[in-house]
Amino acid sequence: MPVFLFLFIVMPVAELVVLIKVGGMIGALNTIALVFLTAIIGAWLLRKQGLQTLLRANQRLNSGELPAKEVAEGLILAVGGAMLLTPGFITDAFGFFCLLPGTRHWLAGQAMKRMVVAGQSRSFHFQAGGGFGSGPFGPQRPFDRNADGDIIEGEYQDQTESDRDKLEKK
Repeated sequence: MPVFLFLFIVMPVAELVVLIKVGGMIGALNTIALVFLTAIIGAWLLRKQGLQTLLRANQRLNSGELPAKEVAEGLILAVGGAMLLTPGFITDAFGFFCLLPGTRHWLAGQAMKRMVVAGQSRSFHFQAGGGFGSGPFGPQRPFDRNADGDIIEGEYQDQTESDRDKLEKK
């Protein structure tokens, strides 16, 4: 709830206060022109930085690597672009902060650290030895293949209930 209060009440009021103060200093038309100018510059930066991030992600995919940092940077670019398209100087400052390469790399690094820590705290692994190979959930066996690697189709019937009935009768 406090996040929504901040986003929908405090932030617009702060933007209005700043817009009124700047408008009083440089004039209303100049303030409106400045808001449009920041939106145009932001859109240009977003396009340029977004294409560079997309190309880096494509290169990493082609080399067989996971483009996790590029995905995080893409999300930060999207948030920054949305902030720049929102009228106001506070959101523009935050949007430019997200779009500039140095700060975006830093933000993506911070996000990646938090994602890795969160993932490690909730992860678990099963370890088992022997068998046909070991996987994250214990030994991996080719249940549905014969020694030649062919798939064997068939039907089965669970006998556990009928086995229990036989044991209970004895």
